[in-house]
Amino acid sequence: MNTTVKPFKIGGIINAPSSKSEMQRVVAAALLSNGITFITNPSFCDDAKAALHIAASLGANIDIDAETVKIRGGLNTVQTKLNCGEAGLSIRMFSPIAALCSQEIILNGEGSLKTRPVGMIEQPLKTLGAQCSTSNGYPPLTVKGPVKGGKITIDGSVSSQFLTGLLIALPYAPDDSQITVNNLKSRPYIDLTIFVLRQFGITINHSEYKVFNIPGNQKFKAIDYNIEGDWSGAAFLLTAGAINGTITVNNLKYSSTQADKKIIEVLKQAGAFVKIEENFVTVSKNRLENFNFDASDCPDLFPPLAVLSANCRGISKIAGVNRLIHKESNRAVVLQNEFAKLGITIEIENDVMLIHGGKIMGGEIFSHNDHRIAMAGAVAAINAENEIKIVNSECVSKSYPAFFLKI
Repeated sequence: MNTTVKPFKIGGIINAPSSKSEMQRVVAAALLSNGITFITNPSFCDDAKAALHIAASLGANIDIDAETVKIRGGLNTVQTKLNCGEAGLSIRMFSPIAALCSQEIILNGEGSLKTRPVGMIEQPLKTLGAQCSTSNGYPPLTVKGPVKGGKITIDGSVSSQFLTGLLIALPYAPDDSQITVNNLKSRPYIDLTIFVLRQFGITINHSEYKVFNIPGNQKFKAIDYNIEGDWSGAAFLLTAGAINGTITVNNLKYSSTQADKKIIEVLKQAGAFVKIEENFVTVSKNRLENFNFDASDCPDLFPPLAVLSANCRGISKIAGVNRLIHKESNRAVVLQNEFAKLGITIEIENDVMLIHGGKIMGGEIFSHNDHRIAMAGAVAAINAENEIKIVNSECVSKSYPAFFLKI
């Protein structure tokens, strides 16, 4: 599917989409819980659907209606071949959870997930007592447990998603565990994981995100859980307000642990008018100036920040480019190439992206099946000289299926 967006002045009030990051974590915790977890304001994006399917395959009983997901927990493998779709979080998070089971379980995916590294999972799970193998460091990934607990060291430089899976799985294991993490990235996502686990009655202790101590044989308690609005998706909407109009986005908790809440910091630095309340944010257009920002802990902000930068005077600098290689696309290169088609120059110097502000001319871009590239193209069109056609725009369903109904 292709979508064409014409320049226009944005306005109005929009509800933020539900957080797919929080939804996937809650689904995993509900799987391990005794009793029924009721999830309100659920996400039904592709990644969330993948997590629900995996949980059902591992034994959860799931009932879904338009506004609620009901999950009766219970780890009891029903299917041994798990399809993670294109969800990087699901394959890395559910691998240690699947390793709690005694059956051999194969986790695989589709599209770009087949090229995303999972080799960091093998040795730690083996140390914890499971069997684990990958295809030269990539999916499919095969595990056979059960893990018992123990001491492991992991590398957190590529992704924090495997650590999230360990933090969810190891409280369920019979023995205590200790995880030493080297070079952890995306710390706010670990804060989100720990927050979710705390709601389910699970205790995790850590020392400056370097050593995590996890008591074993903990009991997950089924609860009622309302999913937050998604700051990652909202970042595109808020950027739209900053470049051409005024927008209010509801269902955003400013007290959230989500990494992409940092969008507010950058919008203010660039000069946009920003009004913050506990459950909504309003952003209005203003004269925008170049900014410097380190997105290492929130790399999903690169696409909306590229659009923001293109509308700023001067050259903006965003650090953290190395975090973009193993996303749905190689996002740094894709942003550079696709924005060039729109008349915007992007340079990449080691770990820093330099975006030259200028007039967005319009044209045609290819999403590379990357939901955030497609959304960036649509927002870029709002203040462009001409319309922008986004090829393969349906990929937004990965995180925000209703996006083009909102823009």
